[in-house]
Amino acid sequence: MKRALKWLAWTIAGLVVLLAALAFAAQILSDRKMHRRIDIAVQPVAYVSEPQALERGRYLFASRGCAECHGSEGRGKVMLDTPDGLFVRTPDLTPAGPTGKYSERDWVRAVRHGVKPSGQPMLIMPTEDFNRLTDEDLAAIVAYTRSLAPGEGRAAEMRLPLPVRALYAAGFVQDGAEKVDHTLPPSRPVPAAITLEHGAYVAYTCAGCHGEHLSGGKIPGGPPDWPAAANLTPGDSSAMRRYDTPEKFVAMMRSGQRPDGSAVSPVMPFAMLKEMNDTDLQALYLHLKQLPPRPAGQR
Repeated sequence: MKRALKWLAWTIAGLVVLLAALAFAAQILSDRKMHRRIDIAVQPVAYVSEPQALERGRYLFASRGCAECHGSEGRGKVMLDTPDGLFVRTPDLTPAGPTGKYSERDWVRAVRHGVKPSGQPMLIMPTEDFNRLTDEDLAAIVAYTRSLAPGEGRAAEMRLPLPVRALYAAGFVQDGAEKVDHTLPPSRPVPAAITLEHGAYVAYTCAGCHGEHLSGGKIPGGPPDWPAAANLTPGDSSAMRRYDTPEKFVAMMRSGQRPDGSAVSPVMPFAMLKEMNDTDLQALYLHLKQLPPRPAGQR
């Protein structure tokens, strides 16, 4: 009996030491990854200030997720504050915030590549949604952001619990710089029209949640209670089977309700999606309907 108790005590002590070692390793490795330097040579996109560019920037800021994460006035907001200690406050994007000191190259690195001016990665930045922006659209977003009324100047604030740090260190949670192919050029401009080409461009907005191939699956880095993103490619498992007309699809994107009246998951950023104009939404519908079928969950 004494031998069994002694063995149990040593086993428990060993597990405690092992867990402590794993926690220490997660802390060290995640810190090292957060502070790595990423050298990306980019071409600057010149600042613009014409009224047409500002209006285009206002539209993109509202409909492509900038306002969703940073607030309608661009002053940053708390995105996550969970009981397990995960806390994320986005930075102030107005001229009073950290981006007020950005150069033209800094904006390109940050938006398209998820890299700070210091060369370190941005931890939570949906670069896959913005990596292929045309130069004109990137310039428009920057112009509108630079025109915003100054906020409080808050920088980003993040607190990551140990399990998230471990997943990040192991590569299961990616930062903004890991999500894209940094060698890809920006998209070539295409006219905004209800066409497959324009729909494919709008669809980059969906990549962060639904994956590069838009077949859905567990959303990388999302809270564990988030449902899997839907499969948007054609086939038996496709969410698009509910929408046999573009009007039904547009209505869902504006209301958050399916044709049968049931609610779509609130994880969908409907505050952003309802800002999309009819041309963008109908072009997106056209593109989604002609995608090659893929099994659900293959991202």
